[in-house]
Amino acid sequence: MARSNAGKAGLSLQTDNSQPITPVTAPLATPKTPADEGKEFFMSDVGVSDEPIRVYELRLDPDGGPNRDRSYIRLPPAYVPYILRVSLDAGTPASRNGLFKTNFPLDGGAFGRDKFCERKLPTDFSKPIRVDLPISHAGAFKYWVEYDDGAAPGERIRGREGYFNIDPILRTSVRKPILSPDLKPLSPTDGGAKVTFEKTNLPLDGLAIVTLVSKWMGPISGWHKHFAEASDRGYTMIHWTPLQERGHSDSPYSIRDQLKYDPSAFEDNLGADGGKADMERILKIAQDEYGLLGLTDVVLNHTADDTPWLKDHPEAGYSPKNTPHLAPALELDTAIIEFSATLAANGLPTQIASSDDIDKLITALEKHLESLDMWQYYALDVTAEKKSVRTAIEDGKVTAWKGDDVAGNSVVSLAQSVIASGIIDGYRALGSRFGTKTNGATAAGLTKAAFVNLGDDAEALAEAWGRIVDVINVDLYAEWKEDTKIAIESIKNRVRYTRLDKNGPNLGEITRELPLVEAYFTRISPGVESDPFTYSLANNGWIWNADPLQNFALPPSKAYLRREVIVWGDCVKLRYGDSPSDNPWLWSHMQSYVESLAQGFQGFRIDNCHSTPLNVGIHMLDAARVVNPNLYVCAELFTGSEDMDLVFVRQLGINSLVREAGNAWDPKEFSRILYRYGLGKPIGSMDGACLLSKEELQPPFGSGPTRQCEVSPLNGSMPHALLYDLTHDNESYLDKRSAEDALSTAGLVTFASCAIGSVKGFDDLYPKLLHLVAEKRQYELTNQEVTSGIARAKRLLNNLRREMILGDYYEGHVHQENDYIVMHRVQPSTQKGYVLVAHTAFSKGSKDRGFINPIKLRRTKANFIFGASVGISSYDTPKDDKLLKGLPSQLLDIAKVVVPQGLDEEGPYCEIIVPEYFPPGSIMIFETQLQGYDQDLDSFCASGAQEAFDELDLVDLNVILYRADGEERDATGGEFGVYNVPGLGKFTYCGLEGWIHPLRRIMQFNDLGHPLCAHLRDGTWSFDYIQSRLVKQVYNFPRLTKPAEWFKARFDRIKASVPPFMRPKYFALVISEAYKTARRCAIEQCSEFVSTGHDFTQALALCSVQMHGMVHSASLDPSKPTPSLAAGLPHFTTSWARCWGRDVFISLRGLFLTTGNFEGARKHILAFASTLKHGLIPNLLDSVRNPRYNSRDSPWWMVQNIQDYVNKAPDGISILFESVKRRFPKDDTWVPWNDPKAYAYSSTIAEILQEILQRHADGISFREHNAGPNLDMQMRDEGFNIDIKVDWSTGIIFGGNAFNCGTWMDKMGESEKAGTKGLPGSPRDGAPIEITGLLKSTLRWLAELSTANKFPFKGVEAKISGKRVLVTYEEWNNLLQESFEKCYYIPADRSADSAYNLDPKLVNRRGIYKDVYGSGAGREWSDYQLRPNFPIAMVVAPELFNEEHALGALRIADEWLRSPLGMKTLDPGDMQYRPTYDNSNDSDDAATAKGRNYHNGPEWGWPLGYFLQAYLHFDTQVGSGKDDPTNTLHHLHKALLSLREHIINDPWAGIPELTNKDGAYCADSCNTQAWSSSTLLDFLEAVHMMGSNEH
Repeated sequence: MARSNAGKAGLSLQTDNSQPITPVTAPLATPKTPADEGKEFFMSDVGVSDEPIRVYELRLDPDGGPNRDRSYIRLPPAYVPYILRVSLDAGTPASRNGLFKTNFPLDGGAFGRDKFCERKLPTDFSKPIRVDLPISHAGAFKYWVEYDDGAAPGERIRGREGYFNIDPILRTSVRKPILSPDLKPLSPTDGGAKVTFEKTNLPLDGLAIVTLVSKWMGPISGWHKHFAEASDRGYTMIHWTPLQERGHSDSPYSIRDQLKYDPSAFEDNLGADGGKADMERILKIAQDEYGLLGLTDVVLNHTADDTPWLKDHPEAGYSPKNTPHLAPALELDTAIIEFSATLAANGLPTQIASSDDIDKLITALEKHLESLDMWQYYALDVTAEKKSVRTAIEDGKVTAWKGDDVAGNSVVSLAQSVIASGIIDGYRALGSRFGTKTNGATAAGLTKAAFVNLGDDAEALAEAWGRIVDVINVDLYAEWKEDTKIAIESIKNRVRYTRLDKNGPNLGEITRELPLVEAYFTRISPGVESDPFTYSLANNGWIWNADPLQNFALPPSKAYLRREVIVWGDCVKLRYGDSPSDNPWLWSHMQSYVESLAQGFQGFRIDNCHSTPLNVGIHMLDAARVVNPNLYVCAELFTGSEDMDLVFVRQLGINSLVREAGNAWDPKEFSRILYRYGLGKPIGSMDGACLLSKEELQPPFGSGPTRQCEVSPLNGSMPHALLYDLTHDNESYLDKRSAEDALSTAGLVTFASCAIGSVKGFDDLYPKLLHLVAEKRQYELTNQEVTSGIARAKRLLNNLRREMILGDYYEGHVHQENDYIVMHRVQPSTQKGYVLVAHTAFSKGSKDRGFINPIKLRRTKANFIFGASVGISSYDTPKDDKLLKGLPSQLLDIAKVVVPQGLDEEGPYCEIIVPEYFPPGSIMIFETQLQGYDQDLDSFCASGAQEAFDELDLVDLNVILYRADGEERDATGGEFGVYNVPGLGKFTYCGLEGWIHPLRRIMQFNDLGHPLCAHLRDGTWSFDYIQSRLVKQVYNFPRLTKPAEWFKARFDRIKASVPPFMRPKYFALVISEAYKTARRCAIEQCSEFVSTGHDFTQALALCSVQMHGMVHSASLDPSKPTPSLAAGLPHFTTSWARCWGRDVFISLRGLFLTTGNFEGARKHILAFASTLKHGLIPNLLDSVRNPRYNSRDSPWWMVQNIQDYVNKAPDGISILFESVKRRFPKDDTWVPWNDPKAYAYSSTIAEILQEILQRHADGISFREHNAGPNLDMQMRDEGFNIDIKVDWSTGIIFGGNAFNCGTWMDKMGESEKAGTKGLPGSPRDGAPIEITGLLKSTLRWLAELSTANKFPFKGVEAKISGKRVLVTYEEWNNLLQESFEKCYYIPADRSADSAYNLDPKLVNRRGIYKDVYGSGAGREWSDYQLRPNFPIAMVVAPELFNEEHALGALRIADEWLRSPLGMKTLDPGDMQYRPTYDNSNDSDDAATAKGRNYHNGPEWGWPLGYFLQAYLHFDTQVGSGKDDPTNTLHHLHKALLSLREHIINDPWAGIPELTNKDGAYCADSCNTQAWSSSTLLDFLEAVHMMGSNEH
């Protein structure tokens, strides 16, 4: 706290002119917090000049937790408040009454670690779920989503936690430029980089930190000279090793008093506040006058061993008193000290000169330790145990054994029972000698229960118990021996390192004061009677490969006993406990320490961070951030795992992790470090330009103005790096590599796009690592003198990098070639840059130039700025008793390098050629400028797309976005197909979807090494392809003219002005802008359900554009090409295979009607209606030229779609009265499409509907036209016979035979080897349940229309009981209603079988509906198969079903049939179940040969949509959703999770036709199928309608 007299009574406050002021008492206003100011900002009016608000979108996984890639999010400083948008897919588990919780103070007020704000997640299942969080200040924050557990009503699930860290706002002084206009480095006397009084924001990348050790700087009265030196060298922050009073060891990290600064720095004139005010004043001078921020080490783990307050607060350390298992470790430590004191007396060496000396000492130590009987800490005292049992029995105080029966068990078994029962007190606790014991009464009870033959013989029972104890002790003795062995080995290794190894400290004579190995405990003696267990405190240290989250001073760790700790003998490890209540004084004291530091310093370096208990670090940093909300925190972590690093980074809010260039062992590794931590973004990065989207931001607090915003997706973050060329505790480059390498390393580090760090000794070329404890000399101030090592180069490098960081030179390139590393930094908006060429010097002695190819920069001009090498006259350590000096050296300037210009087939270039004299360690810097750079190119490429695309209809957009290879070749006469990228392969689509799939990842991660990027750099073929394929098709699609021109204008400009290395960026920018615009144009032409829907709805809706296009060989009109719906891609794209009656009408509702493409639906209805023949429509349309009539279900699907069209389309009922010309004559004669008899008469749609019903009522029997091998080479002759009839006793339609397959399960056997040729895999002859459902739906609908006089017919004529009678739609409808359950249901309880038409012997599974009713002779069993067809009938005719029966059957299907991307086509419990489809299978297995199991197990996509709709209906009627429909909705939306994932990540951007078992890929499947997407849209629309009705 700052000193003040204001608190003393009777004193008046004085102004500077000493005029008294009368104090006024007034209520103090609560100061605004940063969160308050952020809230105020968003609620204030929008200014005219306000920039769009930045929005960073964080997508969560379905369970509400962060994706692994996004488990750590680093956000920029909140210079202006911005938005963190959390988004979640609608209907995912976490949206179930979801609450987003975070400890960021969203609603204003102060941050509290355990104070959480909530945001309720929207519950609309059809809209995107978004929560906008206003971000206004720095810190480390966590979040999670809490939601209902659907499996356990009333329970809440707390989702996985995520973290977001917000960078602090650092303010620093503006400095003048370092270069003159003619690129000459300016010296301090020339005003170069002069510090001004103006302030600016300094990004973390702008930090250039130099470490100074205060005890080598002298008193603070002279520190301004060090500030001037550091500032002149271009540093922006000083890292201070701890400035507090040091302990006796004189190590800065051994702090004696955390609340007092080093007295020597103040010349022993600290003041009452321990020097705090004076220190803050000097730090303020550094900041304001020299542009230097302050960073200090914070030491939380330990205190100096001579810390005065330890005597008053021994509980602050770990002692046997508060941590009993340390007792044997203390005894061992004491024994080592006593042993060390008696070496000479025992004839043992006190100086170690050889390994033999070590062996002698260790052997003697082993004997000494054996005499201590340390096993007593482990084992039970057998004698005492026997006595205890004997006494208990004799006194009659026996506790009956209550465990398992142990009578007659072996002693070994009994020992195991004793251990498992937990009756041994102190078992493996090591708290005291013979502290491991049992209660005699309890032990006696067990012994009596085990040895029943001994009765009450106390002596015999005691002996028996002794035998049990002996067995228990066996493992405990072994444990003691193992611990002792490890301890001895650890001691031996430590002795070798500290007293013999040439790289060790070479400690001298072994004495009590300097024992064999370092003491593990500090022994404090506040008084003669002091308890050693209380005042012996464990010293701190570290352990190789330890788990950083485990405290090695606490059980079960035995690190102190096993001597595994590399101990710091001058530091006592602090014992905090789990919370402040465990050790109140210590927590309070250390909190005061960090709060005091936060008042004066802008940053903390957490010393020994990986060993700092997380709870302590979090608490202390929270306290510090209250004092300084913009505190910068860095740390060096040695966890050994990047995942573990993230634990500390996320929770502590570490802003930067220390990385070391010196860890590289060769140039290749060094370039990897530079690329990983210092690249920034690659030159030509795409994410910023391509992934940004603009929209309107609704006020995050519900009130306030709407603002413009720019949304960027968050892809996860890597911890920000603080890259040191050398840290203060590492060997010098003279020792590690070569002294000359300092310059090349310094240059490369400064070109890194991250924070950087160094030490003064690195700049001055100190030859050796300085010992923080032993070194007493002081720094020599060398400034920019000749004796300053590389300081003059560092000045230029540091200042130039600061200008680059502030100027947004965030793109970079790293190139390594032999011993050379080249780094190029570029400002993307101006394409101005700087190149550094560094010749590394990893080896000593060489002066050779080495080899590097000329550095060719395309369309770029380069100008020399600076070059230098280091000349060192001697490598001997300079001798000076008072000052720290560097090697005698000189920075040798390299003569100006002229960069020649050249021209080749790829265009102009410049070429940087390394001069002949460029020895290892040399650097050169050049300014670069891309020539002819079009600064408006970014905005040009991203503009105009809306105007170019806004006239396109959905068929045009099919060409723009999609087109499979077969479609494109058909439409362009073979001139164009899908694009083939070398090294990548063929795209799925010719249109933008084909390109955007690889580009998504390329743009997201700036993956410029991708084969597509290499291809774009190699040439402009891709540009030409995209535009040329559109130009080629303008004749048939005239509206493509504008998009073609738009592409040409942008591609031409890119070709003219962009060098090859930049092509990928601009190509991606054009493609992403075109894709976003085309997608938006498609969505905007869709229904409100789609246009306002979530991503999954829109992705499915785009499948309607994907599937609906125009090719030459397939049409709805035999005389000309028209758009038509493909069944699937890539197999069903052209000619006869494209358009299928069944597929069209299963797909039409979802793809056309729910999306609002009513005209597309109408045209398909009219086209197929015109083909009606025999009362059927064709399954294969073949452009209406050669339609094939072999499907019994197709006409019913069409009728259902006409019903749906009437109900959904504007004035939909008018379609019933539209007239269509009939393709075939009335007598069903086959004629060619252009025969005069074709299209000779017309019918209305109503008449066609009536004809379908009447023909079925009359019975249908015909043989397919052109029957035989020419029509179908697989089918047997009988299969061409089509027979359909109505059973008027039930109203059910029957049809088919054993040799044809008239429903969608239409796989015909093809294998002669297996004997299945002509035998369908699933004939389904009889009455398939879905046809019965579709018939019922039709009858119900027509009955309603007829009753309302909206349909011109009343029913059908039928011959019943020999009479021709009128059967009204209502009568037929009622007949079906009455018979359905009886015919189709298989009751769950066999006692109800008599009420249903079934054969119990054939029932395989109960509580379901038959798949077929009335299968042919010999295949009656197939009626009883569980297949996914019954939900179709439930959706179209739910009234047919008993609601409880229906829901029961659906639950069975949910358990047994539902799969990741569809529904199993057959019950896994069925003998015919074969889940893997392989059409090339040429085995003799009749079940699978030639893929005959196509519908007998493989998992098809489209039935899933019907299942979901049916489940939604019945579960909300009689199931868990009856009272709360969201129960049902959440359950069903879980089924969509895999589908969502698939459609986003699959290059075909659709839902596949089928998969193999458990969603496995099926090579023979269409990758995207029309009906698979369609039925899911049907379900999602039903969900949407539920929401609309509720509102």
